[in-house]
Amino acid sequence: MAKDKTPVTQAIRQLREKNIDFSVHLYTYEERGGTTVSARELGVDEHAVIKTLVMQDEAGNPLIVLMHGDCEVSTKELARFINVKTVAPCNPEAANRHTGYLVGGTSPFGTRRALPVYMEESITTLPKIYLNGGKRGFLIGLTPQVVINLLKPVMVRVRTG
Repeated sequence: MAKDKTPVTQAIRQLREKNIDFSVHLYTYEERGGTTVSARELGVDEHAVIKTLVMQDEAGNPLIVLMHGDCEVSTKELARFINVKTVAPCNPEAANRHTGYLVGGTSPFGTRRALPVYMEESITTLPKIYLNGGKRGFLIGLTPQVVINLLKPVMVRVRTG
């Protein structure tokens, strides 16, 4: 289990509590750099760097979408799938309030309150993925199965690009 120089975030606390094995990847965060920068800094394919997107439906109900770094979410398809009129990204303040994390450092693990999680189905085909560890410039590496076991996401096919 990763411990050396690992920032202690709510995500890391949750993973350690569950005795989950993960790798630690720190890099120099660049404002608005997104997964392009983190993939470059880690020397991995951007497709394996998974974005944690905080969105909400028309009633303001928050949800998390896990998506490949080099793809976008079809909010129209997602809304159709979850049977709501619209889905849109939360503004940064709302995302922070819902998750307890700053945008750019949002992890799907250890959120302030449990949120429904939707995961792009094709993520499950990757041997290893990199998710935010709860701090800007900090990713953790693990298998998609860990995400499935801990978060019980609903699998969706809503990617574009």
